[in-house]
Amino acid sequence: MSLYKLAIRPILLQFDPETIHKFTFKCFKLFQKSALMRSIVSAQFNVKHPKLERELFGLKFPNPVGLAAGLDKNAEAFDFLGSMGFGFIEIGTVTPKAQAGNPLPRLFRFVNDKALVNRMGFNNEGVEEVVSRLRKKKTQVIIGGNIGKNKLTPNEEATSDYIKCFKALYPLVDYFVVNVSSPNTPNLRELQDKDPLTKLLTDLMDLNRSMVKAKPILLKIAPDLNQSQLDDIIDIVKETKIDGIVSTNTTISRDGLSYPEDQIQKVGAGGLSGQPLRERATEVIRYIHKKSNGSIPIIGVGGIMSKEDALEKLKAGASLIQLYTGFIYEGPALVKAINKELLRKL
Repeated sequence: MSLYKLAIRPILLQFDPETIHKFTFKCFKLFQKSALMRSIVSAQFNVKHPKLERELFGLKFPNPVGLAAGLDKNAEAFDFLGSMGFGFIEIGTVTPKAQAGNPLPRLFRFVNDKALVNRMGFNNEGVEEVVSRLRKKKTQVIIGGNIGKNKLTPNEEATSDYIKCFKALYPLVDYFVVNVSSPNTPNLRELQDKDPLTKLLTDLMDLNRSMVKAKPILLKIAPDLNQSQLDDIIDIVKETKIDGIVSTNTTISRDGLSYPEDQIQKVGAGGLSGQPLRERATEVIRYIHKKSNGSIPIIGVGGIMSKEDALEKLKAGASLIQLYTGFIYEGPALVKAINKELLRKL
């Protein structure tokens, strides 16, 4: 058992999830300032080998294991997180203006099921603050920019918010992810409908092609879409010629939780992530991969809690994978374990 699971995690679990998240990031920001600390952590967790490298979207990833959006919302610790063995870091979700997000409490653990429920609501410090931090990047870690709209922006004007974020982040990120699938911003998921989504992605791609060099644009989708909606997504990706899909976001379902119903209901609304999401997220990846004849690159995310879960996502059709809840429950040793297992299998 890793030091994290043996000694650190039990302490972290004694505190409110969002409070301990803020404390942890204060530590990460402090560690990030030290090249020596980054080097020590990298020596412990990085697995480097040419066989782990992946070329996708015109980018060369040192390994296929990334950190999903949501953990480093404000681009505060991406250099340090990169030293933990991740092949890429996705920051955000970022909106044009800073916003506080939903009222507290808004982050909850279901420890026995290795799950989280969050209704954060795109809380972030705004794109300009994120830009100022990305300008201070010290390492070569690949950065994805996950972009969204402000809560008060009506859906009819959402494209403007995504364009503002795209323009501001364009010089500083390696790829973009369009987030229209969070369950925690009112009516956001309506943007996944065929007509508004086609228009949004078409406008972004038109802007992208007008830049000096086009950056990869991916779409992050919900696991709660039905087969017909997934078929629409596949058609939209082909029509707009975006570069791929991030599958999947958190789910509004509570299937797979072992807790009493009253305890689950007490937590209230929000997106469920972690182990209970694993099977559905894999199903969506497998469906998109087969239906598109493997023509759509997929970043697989959702319930990866072990090296076996990671291999499952890759076998289902994902080209890259991302961790979030698995990283919280298992620590950086999970990144190392997945990469070592991939090397063993290759």
